[in-house]
Amino acid sequence: MAKVKILIEGFTSGDNGDGETCSTISLVVDKDIIMVVDPGVLESQQLLVEALAKEGLKISDVNYVFITHSHLDHYRNIGLFAEAKTVEYFGVWQGGKCDDLPKQLSDDIEIISTPGHNYDGLSLLVKTDLGIIAIVGDVFWQKNSPEVDPYASDQNKLAESRKKVLALADYIIPGHGPMYKTK
Repeated sequence: MAKVKILIEGFTSGDNGDGETCSTISLVVDKDIIMVVDPGVLESQQLLVEALAKEGLKISDVNYVFITHSHLDHYRNIGLFAEAKTVEYFGVWQGGKCDDLPKQLSDDIEIISTPGHNYDGLSLLVKTDLGIIAIVGDVFWQKNSPEVDPYASDQNKLAESRKKVLALADYIIPGHGPMYKTK
């Protein structure tokens, strides 16, 4: 089974996410995969370096970075991981080469399409000892996300993506808050 850990809990201020923001930055480890999800925006990149160190990891240990969607608050610090493969909407990047996006990164890590907040939305379904944890970016900002996302590119697709995630996951790591159990 894979392991998932929130490295830095995200937040957003303002009623509509229009204040300060940082994405929830997660770590997924499964066999030879050491992956950071949504390396976010931080006051200092040292915060991410220190969060990884608490897990016994260095920046150079990370071999995958997963981007849930192409909004800057979710990917700004990707440059820290210059040697890692980057998994995003268009595929898996290593250097200047992009391979097709797989459906699975391992037996316990599945990639699903979750458009709506943005056209390029992806989520991870990770099988863990706790159950299936969905890392969803801004499909859900927080546990009590507003029904209408003022930044969504397509509200109908977002509603479909939310329904899909809720049907598949036992827990959700939202884009800007702590993990929570689904109903």
